[in-house]
Amino acid sequence: MSELPEKQVKRLRALIQEAETSLAAAKELLISVIGDDDRVVTPRSSVDDVSGKVIEGIFDGQMMLGPDGKNYPIPANYASKSKLVEGDLLKLTITDDGGFVYKQIGPVERKQIIGTLVQHDGIYYVEAGGREYRILLASVTYFKIELGGQVTIIVPADNPDATWAAVEAAL
Repeated sequence: MSELPEKQVKRLRALIQEAETSLAAAKELLISVIGDDDRVVTPRSSVDDVSGKVIEGIFDGQMMLGPDGKNYPIPANYASKSKLVEGDLLKLTITDDGGFVYKQIGPVERKQIIGTLVQHDGIYYVEAGGREYRILLASVTYFKIELGGQVTIIVPADNPDATWAAVEAAL
């Protein structure tokens, strides 16, 4: 069997990388739509006068962890746009017709740091200060960040063990 030319190997690697990124995006979108327990989630804008069942919980970087131990899906585009940070206190109102309305009610203290976008196994991270912080794919696509690009991220000021960050800006 003959060896593949270097150009073809590079192209194959690029195609595999694109496929892994697409799979990660599809998984993230699926979780934001149906959650972990196959419930359909209808995200809505945050409005104070919405009535329904209210649950408060903590944002873990991807989901809201409720006091009942359940994970509630946060739409990735909402988390990215709102720059939610691990540890933020959220209020979820499940409306009478089954819609989900989220509102950030207790942001944790934040700090900004600059890092570099890297990727491992289709998952995006920002390497900053000798650590890697995971970031949402929605942030990578919204800010059009390229691998190796410089990024300003927001992390919890008082949680040195945080694994997630929000993207503030691409530099």
